[in-house]
Amino acid sequence: MQSVLGSIIGPAGPEKADLTGKTAVITGGALGIGFEVAKKFALYGAKVVLLNRKEDQGEAAVAEIKEAVAKEGKTAQAEWRHLDLGSLKNVKEVTAELKKLDRIDLLICSSGINTNQPGFDADGIDRHFGVNALGHYYFINQLYPVLAATSKKPGVAPGSVRIVFESSEMHRFAPGSEDSASRGRGVHFGSEEEINANQELKPVELYGRTKLAMILYTKALLEKVIKKNGDDVYVLAVHPGTVNTAMQQQWSDAYPGALGELLKNMTLAFGRNPEQGAYSALYAALSPEIVEKGYNGYYFNDPASPGKETAQASDKNLATALWELSERMVKRIVGEDALEKW
Repeated sequence: MQSVLGSIIGPAGPEKADLTGKTAVITGGALGIGFEVAKKFALYGAKVVLLNRKEDQGEAAVAEIKEAVAKEGKTAQAEWRHLDLGSLKNVKEVTAELKKLDRIDLLICSSGINTNQPGFDADGIDRHFGVNALGHYYFINQLYPVLAATSKKPGVAPGSVRIVFESSEMHRFAPGSEDSASRGRGVHFGSEEEINANQELKPVELYGRTKLAMILYTKALLEKVIKKNGDDVYVLAVHPGTVNTAMQQQWSDAYPGALGELLKNMTLAFGRNPEQGAYSALYAALSPEIVEKGYNGYYFNDPASPGKETAQASDKNLATALWELSERMVKRIVGEDALEKW
């Protein structure tokens, strides 16, 4: 079992760095992989801001982080804030407060819905796409000016300001992928109608489409913003491995009956534990190799292992279509002036 034999099957250990004086913002930071990333950042000395929907989970996570840091003889700087990525107006409200932070060095996009039944979020968007993809697009847009400004502060090491998407090898199940059973159907990111026709897709395809979107956002952000502006910001996407988190329970909801139970039990039996699942994000966020080897815009399927994503995930035209669709959707839902200038 990978949880038991993690040092053999999973990554050997977490990336480490001195984060004293730095600030990290983590969506989904109260549970699972996001929590483990946040805890490590706090142990390394960073101020951490955890975001998710449920206050009880957030408060419990902050208390656990403070206790872990106290055992090291230090005092943690950890706080929780409410965030519903399925409501773009809530994203705008929350980021308006986060913009008051004097710096953001690390932004980890870990919140999300796993493979599950189709549904719609508060904005009437397919809930997988709204939470996993579009909500993060808008969240990053609102905070990007703070990240860019942080990279210019005195004493900030080159390439140390980073954005990390928790994507997945499940992007291979997106409709139209060469690895997908529905290769002929395709994903075009051409319209809201396409996104919201979620009854036409299987749960694994809905999830895979959002993980594809995260890789495409990574590449689009590099090409359309970072390179264009000459910003010293790195953006990466990672696969955490199959991880034993509460999200795996959603397999039973996605596929009711024996198949769902089988898939859930298999992932729980052979998955990495959440700490091991955090190693890919920690590598992407902290490793000096990212700068040394010019890994900006890369996807990793394990620490130090560039992921060989699908051709679909490397399609520049598809990345542009997703980028432009996301912009149109945010403006329709929040308003024409909703977006920060990249």
